[in-house]
This record gives sequence, C-alpha cells and structure tokens, in this order.
Amino acid sequence: MPEPTLHDVARLGDLVDGQATRVVVDGRPVALVLSGGELYAVDDRCSHADVSLSEGDVEGCFIECWLHGSQFDLRTGNPTCLPANEPIATFTTHLSGTGDDARVLIALT
Repeated sequence: MPEPTLHDVARLGDLVDGQATRVVVDGRPVALVLSGGELYAVDDRCSHADVSLSEGDVEGCFIECWLHGSQFDLRTGNPTCLPANEPIATFTTHLSGTGDDARVLIALT
C-alpha cells in the first residue's frame, strides 16, 4: 500500500490553542485544532447541518457546532450529543520540525 500524501497546511506557531482554524486541503475544508498541545484535523462540516465546524467552540478534545450545538470527539469524529448522529471524518496529523516554526502536515487518507 502506498504511503499517504502529506499536505503542508500551517505553521504550528500560527495556531491558537483551544481554537479551530479552517484550512483547505485538495479542495476539502478541514478544521485544524490545537488543544492542550495535541493536534487534530477533522472534516470542517457538521454531519447534521452543512455548516463549518471551525467556527464552533473547542473544549479539550471536543468541537461544538455553532448552529445546533452538536459536539464531536476530535479523536474519533463521533458525535457526543444530538442532533448529530453521524460521525465526521478525522485525519492524521504530523509535525515537521520543532518549535513554533514546525510545519503541520495532514494526510487525507
């Protein structure tokens, strides 16, 4: 099986802890989240209502949809409360380099 393609999407020092940042990878919107020193990347679309999750609140390893309050686990993509009942996609993240200048890489597969 071929290695997944890694996409360079951000500088680590430009991310704000506890806040989602919208990036577009190969035309696909992704919510990139730094929370408690952990990096997460999930589909930037609520599975209940087609709205941007990166505009919602982040608390620990959860992101909340600003429209109806659905929450998703950033580790698994699973919804943790209604009205969403379908998971969202999660993506593998990697860091290249160290410190604030480290580059955030995402694999869409």
